[in-house]
Amino acid sequence: MANENNGQEAPWLDLDEQKAWRTYLFTTTRLKDRLSQALEQNPSIDLSLAEYEILVRLSESENESVRMSELAQQVVHSRSRLTHTVARMEKRGLVARERSVADGRGRVTVLTTAGRELLEKAAPIHVASVRELLLDRLGREDFLALARILDKLVSDEDRECIEFAAGE
Repeated sequence: MANENNGQEAPWLDLDEQKAWRTYLFTTTRLKDRLSQALEQNPSIDLSLAEYEILVRLSESENESVRMSELAQQVVHSRSRLTHTVARMEKRGLVARERSVADGRGRVTVLTTAGRELLEKAAPIHVASVRELLLDRLGREDFLALARILDKLVSDEDRECIEFAAGE
């Protein structure tokens, strides 16, 4: 891989850097899987982590609806992947897709009453798994430090995707 600045090859990762990289990949993948399993394994919930996050984003938005393109950006999905996920959720009655009232062209995803009720039921399970898998193991100080470190990787244009209104 050539370095854009000087045309030379980028240096390989040393052993410590390689271990850090592999630890990051393994841990983040495993963590997402376990957080998703906590929701999926409860038969009365049966949501993936991605579906849960969609419900959360809709519940936090004005009028409990978000334009599909904006929702895809918020949950870091391709538009096609989001379309498939939302279609599954729509079949379960958790969301509805409607034409945008603002311009009549775009589509918005709207949280339904059933979706809001399932989110309220799933939230304590999700929070408990976040506490068990992250907060309790790291401690609050390291958990917040991890967020500060990861925040350095977030671009200014993506920053709004992780921010939310305090107190909601």
